[in-house]
Amino acid sequence: MNLLNKLIYTLAFFALPFISFAQNKENESPVANWQNLDLKSDGVFGISTEKAYVEILKGKKSNPIIVAVIDGGIDVEHEDLKKVLWVNQKEIPGNGIDDDKNGYIDDIHGWNFIGSPKANIHYDNMEVIRLINKLQPKYAAALNTTPFTEEERKEFQLYKRLVTDYMAKLQSAQMGLQNTTMIKKYLDEIVVKMGKDNPTADDFGSYKSANDIESRVVKFIRPELKKGDFKKFYQELMDGIKYYDTQVKYHLNVDFDPRKDSVGDDYSNSYERNYGNNNVTGPDAEHGTHVAGIVGAIRTNDLGIKGVSDNVKIMTLRTVPDGDERDKDVANSILYAVDNGAKILNMSFGKSYAWDKKVVDDAVKYAVSKGVLLVHAAGNDGKNTEKEDNFPNRLFTDSLGKTMGTAEGWIEVGASGWKNDEDLVASFSNYGGKTVDVFAPGVKINSTMPGSTYKENDGTSMAAPVVAGLAALIWSHYPHFTALQIKDIIMNSVVKVEQKLKIKENGDNRKVLLSEISVSGGIVNAYNALQLAEKTNSTARAKSK
Repeated sequence: MNLLNKLIYTLAFFALPFISFAQNKENESPVANWQNLDLKSDGVFGISTEKAYVEILKGKKSNPIIVAVIDGGIDVEHEDLKKVLWVNQKEIPGNGIDDDKNGYIDDIHGWNFIGSPKANIHYDNMEVIRLINKLQPKYAAALNTTPFTEEERKEFQLYKRLVTDYMAKLQSAQMGLQNTTMIKKYLDEIVVKMGKDNPTADDFGSYKSANDIESRVVKFIRPELKKGDFKKFYQELMDGIKYYDTQVKYHLNVDFDPRKDSVGDDYSNSYERNYGNNNVTGPDAEHGTHVAGIVGAIRTNDLGIKGVSDNVKIMTLRTVPDGDERDKDVANSILYAVDNGAKILNMSFGKSYAWDKKVVDDAVKYAVSKGVLLVHAAGNDGKNTEKEDNFPNRLFTDSLGKTMGTAEGWIEVGASGWKNDEDLVASFSNYGGKTVDVFAPGVKINSTMPGSTYKENDGTSMAAPVVAGLAALIWSHYPHFTALQIKDIIMNSVVKVEQKLKIKENGDNRKVLLSEISVSGGIVNAYNALQLAEKTNSTARAKSK
């Protein structure tokens, strides 16, 4: 949300002189379906999906590929999704019996690991809070001179870092809530004085401010209204208030723990598998529904949007609450997806700390051993993940954090915009020359939302399903390929970016080549990938003769 990004930088809105914000190209509006369009013919840096369907795939048959969307839930009744949802044919709906004996009763479209027969989790903490609560009894009174084992010393250093991070996040959230609420208060008063329900930028321009704070509010809102109407701005402001309020009440509340009452599992046992319920929509399915549509919303129904792949079955794993996902649930979702036939896992989530990395590592190893491709969003902190932790990731580590191996069947995805200029890399996207494999469209992506509606969202969460959809598209036409072949085709068919791009590092602007901040140095491309897939297939056939 671009307005929220701006509000983050106005935390001292009422204490400091007003800051004028430059117009960001990410605040402009691209053409519809831009992520699937072609740079040369359409003028936007999409992945050439439509070109591929017309020039390469027309008349060709394909096989359905199961893509597991591990997320916050999916609206299974959405007009653009319900016909592409995975259905467990071995299970009889609604009979209360585990017909296929996989440990999950009535798992028709997937499973919900953050619920129980009694309730569903909506909000949860950030992992920083859970780890502080875990480590505080042992380390709160410890000193740097306290004798520790090597492992304890590492934990103590982590605890100090956690507390510092928590305090900074809490202060930011409290100030953000205070100031967004204050902006709303004065804005409401201004609108009442105007006597207009939907004022324009010109209305605010001619408004005579009663005081300095009103003047600052007017200066803040006028540039926003030049790009859209007041009601849209107001809704984004309300979303900002909700965002900060949720952080204070739930994400950063050390006394809030919904797990015991809402799930009822043995949380100390990371390898426990049979818990949860079959409500894969849950109380807040916005994020997961949006992700699912990008992967495979129906392309031929003249409704809403067009997914990247036209032959997918989307399996739903409800794993991610409003807050940080838990490692146990992530691991179980991976295992469920693999055991029930998913070939691609889309994981549009991440966090800065891990509770039990080993249980996730073990699940990832299992997925890789079964020939599954894992696609993961790089994160939205605008950071270099070679230097900043982001979990889950492809690295397998021991208890001291030493790397013990790598998941080869893993694609890490950063977000790009639609203009082929210095702002191509989304300002929020994480990056890393060795940690982020490819970039894909992730700015103003219009996709499915609950209630058969549609909305634009930004994030690497949107870029990852573009890549997952592309992987499914290739695999549906070349089902004998391995996960590593699919990955190699995607990596080696990117459109290279030659010009330098803007990124932020340690608070400073830098210009770098995309090859410096990603492994492939390019934006994924469906047309190129399918050409390379056919070439790879022809070469393999020729060698087998």
